Parts: sequence; C-alpha cells; structure tokens
Amino acid sequence: MENILNDTLICELVCTRISHDLIGNIGAVSNAVELLEEGDMDFLDDIKSILKTSSTVLSARQKFFRMAFGLDNANLENMELVQKTTQDYLATLGNKNFPISLQMSIQNPKFARPAMVGTMVLADTIIKGGWVKIEELNGKLYIGAHSDVEPSKEKTAALRNICENGKTEISAQYAPLFYLKKILNFAGYNLAFIEDGILGLAIG
Repeated sequence: MENILNDTLICELVCTRISHDLIGNIGAVSNAVELLEEGDMDFLDDIKSILKTSSTVLSARQKFFRMAFGLDNANLENMELVQKTTQDYLATLGNKNFPISLQMSIQNPKFARPAMVGTMVLADTIIKGGWVKIEELNGKLYIGAHSDVEPSKEKTAALRNICENGKTEISAQYAPLFYLKKILNFAGYNLAFIEDGILGLAIG
C-alpha cells in the first residue's frame, strides 16, 4: 500500500476529502441565496438560520483544514489557538444533543499538526456524541476517542490496517490517516493504533 500511495495520490485524496466536508454547507448557502433572490420574505427567518449555521460551519472547518493540512505557520506554535480551532471543528460534527468534547494537553508545538489530523481521524469514528482526549507524555503523543455508540467494525478495521500497513481500500474518507502516516514517517515518528476500551493513536 505504501508504494501505491505516492505524494500526489495522497494530495488528491486530501483535496477530495476536504471538498466533501465543505460542499454540503456551500450548497446550503447557495440555496439560501436563491431564496433571497426570489424575494419571498415568508422564508426570511429560515434563510437567516441557514446562512448563520452554514457560515459558522464553513469558517470553523476552513480554519481547521488550513492549519491541519496547509503550510507551516505561526498559528501551529500557539497551543491555545490549536485547541480552540480543533474544538470548533469538532463542534461542526456533533450537535447540542450529541456533542463531541475535547481535552487537549500539549506542550510541544511539533505535535500540533499530528494532534489536529489525528483528531480528525478518530472523530470519524464517533457516532451520536463522545469525546477526544489528547495528551503528551514522555515525549510521545496519545490521542484517544470514545463514542457513545460503538463505532463501525469495518471502519475500525480499516484504520488499524492502515496503521499496520495492511490491505485497505484507498478512499478519500481515510485521507487524514494516509496524510498523518506520511508526515510522521518523514519526521521519523512511529504511529500505532490502539484498541483498549477506547480507540486511539500513539505517536512517538
């Protein structure tokens, strides 16, 4: 799998995944604008609600994707901003009835990007609320996630296989993990998948 996943393919998968995660709310904004252009004020409150919700989601996700996948910048040195951006991203996945909470304790900025991308990987396994916990211990980074509903065994198996270089479908839904493996390998870090009551990633 490593030979098949060259840098170009990983970039294509990441771009496809990001586009997929933005397009729904872009479409909602477009529909709201069309309703405004029609001039039917009966839907004004609904239009305002759609625009507010969609713009909030798009802003949070765009900021997160820029930091997680973009060029290195000073924002990744600011652990408070990294935590807020990650929490805002998780808020776009859950809702008030099934929120996804975040606990993050990182001191070394070198773990900022892996923490963000790892959060995205594990957030994909969370169904109907849960939490993500990130901590730096003895020079290693640990990211754990718990869902209030048991995650898909198929998805769990796919994540494990990717971490262990097993046979896995090359799909945009797993783009964050493909990317994470690439940047960790380049930096000389190992990546392990953990299944011990919770799902997790160990980096170090």
